[in-house]
Amino acid sequence: MQHLVYTELLPEAQSLATNVLFETEHSVAGLVQQAVKRFAKPASWMGDEKAQLRYHYEPSNPAKNSLELRFCLIGNVYCKKFRNECNQCKAHLSKDCEARVESVDFVSLSFSPKLLEQFVRNRTADTLSEKLLSFQHPSSFTRTVTLCGKTRALIEGLLNHNHTKSLENIFLNAQTQLLLLNTLDCLDNKELDVINCKFLSNEADREKVLKAKEILVQQIGEPITIKQLSRKVAMNECYLKKGFKEMFGTTIFEFYQSQRMEHARYLLYEKGLSVTEVSMLLGYSSISHFSTAFKKHTGLKPCELLLR
Repeated sequence: MQHLVYTELLPEAQSLATNVLFETEHSVAGLVQQAVKRFAKPASWMGDEKAQLRYHYEPSNPAKNSLELRFCLIGNVYCKKFRNECNQCKAHLSKDCEARVESVDFVSLSFSPKLLEQFVRNRTADTLSEKLLSFQHPSSFTRTVTLCGKTRALIEGLLNHNHTKSLENIFLNAQTQLLLLNTLDCLDNKELDVINCKFLSNEADREKVLKAKEILVQQIGEPITIKQLSRKVAMNECYLKKGFKEMFGTTIFEFYQSQRMEHARYLLYEKGLSVTEVSMLLGYSSISHFSTAFKKHTGLKPCELLLR
């Protein structure tokens, strides 16, 4: 799973980059691509669990169509000795076990059109799930979905199973299809609330929006306006704002602020920098402006975090 994938799901995950415990990619029957990345959970971590469905539709190039589920789970216990939850030894009964660590887990499941088409009984798509399975929904979109207890249990099964070889393929195939079923059930009971940006059907325009996101991440310490950003990626401001909202489920400003505050949290708590130093590194004109922004994002003043 690439770095960009999990930070799209949860921007705060950028601060986890140096704490990787385990990562793997697996092809289920050649039709579902599964990627897992597990991080050690920092003591200062305040991110939320999240689930997301991403529908990618290219009418001019059907081979690139895909339906992807992305999940972030928090609070599982990872065993460095057995590379899964501490369920293979008695040491997990003790919180002092050196192999035991609390984790932040990201899982991505990408379903191919070839897999999904076998579930479509007819070509009259009268529900959202039918439109997605048959790729009749007219535009790509990303949407946050419900992460219920049943879904969470299925994901934990993917993370912690003990099956190998052929039995592993059977198990993973069953779990991934149940996750897809649960997600589509939730979608059919709600209206689809997305911005219809037809220009995003053009791959070049999607690349420009992706490039804009990369620039924001790279310039955390150098504030940039939307006008400057639109010039850098050669896209109309209005299109850029709408496209960014549709592709990432948040506004440019909200994403940028989230990235800056999570980086600030990392510098304060993990690196031990002073409030003044962090404020200057992030390009704030005054410490008070930085403190106000930090408290709005985290619920704490920077100095309160330092005391923890």
